[in-house]
Amino acid sequence: MKKIINLCLPALLLVVITSCDKGFDNLNKSKTGATSIDPAFVLNNAIISSSAPAGTLNYDLGIVQQIISSNSGVITGANYNQVNIGNTPVIWINYFQNVIKYTNDVITRTKDVPARSNLMNMARIVQANAFMIITDTYGDIPYSEGGGGYTSQVFFPKYETQQSIYPKIIQEFSEATAALDPAGRIETADVLYSGDITKWKKYGYSLLLRAGMRLGKADAATAKTAVTAAFNGGVILSNADNAYIKHDANYVNGVGNTLNSTEGANYYLAEPFVTALKTSNDPRLPAIAIRYVGASSGPDQTPARGSSLAADQYGMPMGSDDASAQTAAVNAGLGSRYAFSQVDRNRMASKLAPMFMVTAGQSNLLLAEATQTGMITGGLTAAQYFDAGIKAHMDQLAIYNPNSMVAASDRDTYAAARAVVFTGNELREINYEYWIASFLNGPEAWANFRRSGLPALAPNPYPGRTVVFITRLTYPPSEILVNSANVQEAIANMGGDNLDTKVWWNK
Repeated sequence: MKKIINLCLPALLLVVITSCDKGFDNLNKSKTGATSIDPAFVLNNAIISSSAPAGTLNYDLGIVQQIISSNSGVITGANYNQVNIGNTPVIWINYFQNVIKYTNDVITRTKDVPARSNLMNMARIVQANAFMIITDTYGDIPYSEGGGGYTSQVFFPKYETQQSIYPKIIQEFSEATAALDPAGRIETADVLYSGDITKWKKYGYSLLLRAGMRLGKADAATAKTAVTAAFNGGVILSNADNAYIKHDANYVNGVGNTLNSTEGANYYLAEPFVTALKTSNDPRLPAIAIRYVGASSGPDQTPARGSSLAADQYGMPMGSDDASAQTAAVNAGLGSRYAFSQVDRNRMASKLAPMFMVTAGQSNLLLAEATQTGMITGGLTAAQYFDAGIKAHMDQLAIYNPNSMVAASDRDTYAAARAVVFTGNELREINYEYWIASFLNGPEAWANFRRSGLPALAPNPYPGRTVVFITRLTYPPSEILVNSANVQEAIANMGGDNLDTKVWWNK
């Protein structure tokens, strides 16, 4: 009898365990939690992450001599023309992890869903723009396999040359923008344009215009074809159509967040930028700048000391370290390096300030150059596009903050003065204005500077610099360690992983 009981007990336990296991999975499923995310919200994450990251303060904006720091250490970069492996990966990490990954997911999930065709093509445009920013920054990059780690388990993506990538980016902008259908589903959850297909088309064609202009010296035929297609398709020519990221308390402006943190007293407007605006009596200077008169420390930078008057603005000299910046400030009668001009972090560089990606000011100026060089015909004159670009950017400043508004009379007076010097100096004037119109959009300001060679900035004079001009950023150390074979092949193809190695289109 005891033997029978001993045999029965394990059997009974097995029955009980098996019975308990039935329905166990269902029991542990949430009855209220989301089981999937609408791909429209995934795309929103990518769009928001397309905003220029805070790290552009350390390289992009410093390379084009608009914002600079005299500090060393963690914010070393363009201020000293040196490699800082803590800052060079910023663009790579932000756009691959937060834009490419998510747009690739959206494209994968919607490519076979005709009803979400508009969403898929919106994702293609956002993704192509991210790839353009990454390749403009580093040169050869993973493209075809670049977003496959999440969706296809491609963990060691092959690199492709920038020369082979650009036609694919142009194809994406062209095909995706043309495929957007006003009669299709309107993706109202879209944070950029609330699903407005007309505006999305203008955005896509404006990016196509930008990509085409990049290739003017590297591949004139492809450039002309792309620019013509963008012009015929219709680009952003009104501030009402500007592509910009709106920020709030949950999704703050990255640059503004840094400038309103403990690092706020470490970044200043660069002397070439301030001097250029002062010399030309540009009414945008008071809209952009503030100087804390008499400040001798960060805590001294109080509203009571703040002045936005153009006459009070002094930019920090390029190549300054803390000691030489202090000397320069004393010699200029400022008293302290903390009294140099800064971008106003309560207006243009607040945490809630928008981040402009593509604007009417920029597109008008690119069309001015395209018209001047004969790439397009049949529109306005180059001088008319030039005038429209200046005025559009000045009007755009009020979107940052009402206190940054440029009066219409001041705007028109400045534009009239620039018109006088336009003839005979067209490319110089157009790209000088593009430099200003791209302020705070570091990746675009730097790319256009390399493309055009304008404005004619003097080299950073810092005595310990490693290169004269920074023309690309070095690959992330983590990428070299993990994907070594593919990275080394790319480095060999480009001629070195250096700050002064030129990307393919930079002729």
